[in-house]
Amino acid sequence: MAYYNTKTVSEPQSAEKLTEELNKCVELQTVMKEVNAYWRKFGTCVGAPGITEAQAQKLDEKIATTRYSWEKQPFSSYDLTNNNSKIKRLESKAKEVSKGFEGWEFNGGTAVANTELNRLQLLFDERPDKEKHSALRHAGFVYSHTNDAYQRQLNDNAIYAAGRLDFVKPSDGRTVREHQPKAPVKDSGAR
Repeated sequence: MAYYNTKTVSEPQSAEKLTEELNKCVELQTVMKEVNAYWRKFGTCVGAPGITEAQAQKLDEKIATTRYSWEKQPFSSYDLTNNNSKIKRLESKAKEVSKGFEGWEFNGGTAVANTELNRLQLLFDERPDKEKHSALRHAGFVYSHTNDAYQRQLNDNAIYAAGRLDFVKPSDGRTVREHQPKAPVKDSGAR
């Protein structure tokens, strides 16, 4: 089990990376709780499950040298709270990413729901004029030279923003929203 620094871990975008990061945070939460419980029971971190001997010695040294009375445990309550908040945030993101989005054809281009990059990409046949470029920027789309597309993070807000742009409306007559899969209906349960 690796010891993770909760402050330097970034939040990824793809479903696989989100799941991997979520699993790391859940594992870290478990280790932090177990180490705190072990320390309360034995007064040392040496021999605690989930961490190495060197990490245990560092934690013991940190506890011994701290000036603050509220930090007299290996992992502070705010460390646990912050990691738990990150778990909730990652679960929410994973749920949104797994919802699934679909692209559409429009006059002069294609909209692609790129789940690999977690981006809604607008690919134009010709370079948009200044008015369209301004409207795209105002709607939160940024031009990516790497992908040769206007794009923004793939979420409900991106779909809503694209639906408000008249020049990217689907050519089949349906709305942008109608091209997206229906959200599952929540079961209200038996009463």
